[in-house]
Amino acid sequence: MSSSTKSTANALTMPRHVAIIMDGNGRWAKLKGKLRTFGHKAGVEAVRASVRYARENNIQALTLFAFSSENWKRPEEEVGVLMDLFTLVLKSEVKRLNKNGVRLQVVGDTARFGDKLVSLINKAEKLTEHNSELVLNIAANYGGRWDIVNACQQLAAKVKQGELSAQDIDETLFDQHTSLHGLPEVDLLIRTGGDHRISNFLLWQMAYAELFFSSELWPDFDEHVFHQAVLDFSSRQRRFGLTGEQIESEEVAPC
Repeated sequence: MSSSTKSTANALTMPRHVAIIMDGNGRWAKLKGKLRTFGHKAGVEAVRASVRYARENNIQALTLFAFSSENWKRPEEEVGVLMDLFTLVLKSEVKRLNKNGVRLQVVGDTARFGDKLVSLINKAEKLTEHNSELVLNIAANYGGRWDIVNACQQLAAKVKQGELSAQDIDETLFDQHTSLHGLPEVDLLIRTGGDHRISNFLLWQMAYAELFFSSELWPDFDEHVFHQAVLDFSSRQRRFGLTGEQIESEEVAPC
């Protein structure tokens, strides 16, 4: 990121937690006369740029939607390339992440992945578990509905075992059983590729997220586009159910 962009970012209200739907790899490749898989490989540099921007600007958590639970329906060859790419990136990037103080977490139903990939995920998470510069969540075989159902199943099991009663369950307890428990709620969702939907991503965690849709295809996403999303986020008044007047009165109230 340029020094001028970084100085501007320092003056903004930064989101604590940013989530990104990385869309447009296939269309980017098609525009260049390449196979869809070429676009997925090209998108790795956009991931690096996103992590770099988040870390340099003190964003606490960055969650990237890498592979949804619905993506298994894609052509077998493309799914295979995505799994191979995930494995390759884990091998090549984890040392860099660790060196830069990034904690890596993979969230989703990883039971469907092969033993080799699961082993790599566990090793990467173990290596980086004490890092605190940035929490990087990779959502793989993830769906927002799955996350909610999974939390419900955990709580139901505890009720059945007598560890708690149904009346004990509130939003705080429920949140503790979701994939991103312990992290701030998502402040900003960015989706590239021009579509305006959230595609079953972080349905619980995005209750009050600000949404930013970019026409840029994912391989073209860089720190400049990320910064434009943050600029837009910083200009919005977040009311959380209050009126604009209430928010403004709190802002000007003496300490």
